[in-house]
Amino acid sequence: MNDLLRTAELTVIGQVTTASNVTLVCEAPLEDGTELRVVYKPVRGERPLWDFPDGTLAGREVASYLVSDALGWGVIPETILREGPLGAGMVQRWIDVVEDGEGPDPVDLCPAGQVPDGFREVLRALDPAGHPVSLIHSEDPQLYRMAVLDVLINNADRKGGHALAGQDGRVYGVDHGICLHTEPKLRTVLWGWAGEAVDGELLTDITALVKALPGELGERLAEHLTDAEIDALEARGRALLENPVLPLPGSQRPIPWPAF
Repeated sequence: MNDLLRTAELTVIGQVTTASNVTLVCEAPLEDGTELRVVYKPVRGERPLWDFPDGTLAGREVASYLVSDALGWGVIPETILREGPLGAGMVQRWIDVVEDGEGPDPVDLCPAGQVPDGFREVLRALDPAGHPVSLIHSEDPQLYRMAVLDVLINNADRKGGHALAGQDGRVYGVDHGICLHTEPKLRTVLWGWAGEAVDGELLTDITALVKALPGELGERLAEHLTDAEIDALEARGRALLENPVLPLPGSQRPIPWPAF
């Protein structure tokens, strides 16, 4: 898939207008007569942020994918950095999602306290109409891996809409442009497992990740991150291994706004 992402001739067919940065939908014809659909975020369309260096968000998306891929968790769709119709940018495989009405989303709202089986309540609040609601997320093991990944990559923006239920039965995480900062930035809607022990199988994968960072993986990450950012990733991995517990909210803004 990565080879197709690198070589396909992209044609813009639409734009995600709700995104903070320029986010385009592109297609490319394949030899078998089908179309490859991707998300393309050009670097020139990135909105400047006070706490992340300008022009680095696309690279952080790629680096986050490289971490997910090295762990073997498949959380993030295939993601590369390449030239596109508007210059260099992030290109990521498009995910066809389950249609609305076929059950709750991985992260959703429900009437306050009426949490469905297989879900966890994160908080209670008022919706825009003033009705009491609960913010909930699924207990799906795939979403659990996403929560652990967010701790490792220091995800500052895990909104509910960034967790997608794919038609292939998998749960994917998207939008990782503001990750991998050296300072603690974790903001997520996936706090339902806070304070619980990390599964042993995941710790085995994290151990392998930490061991791989001084080698080829670190070299690939260095194309998108600073040495300090890679060192901070390794430190977060070692911290989870030494204290294998998912963290509790530790800031005044533990949940991104808006939450979806």
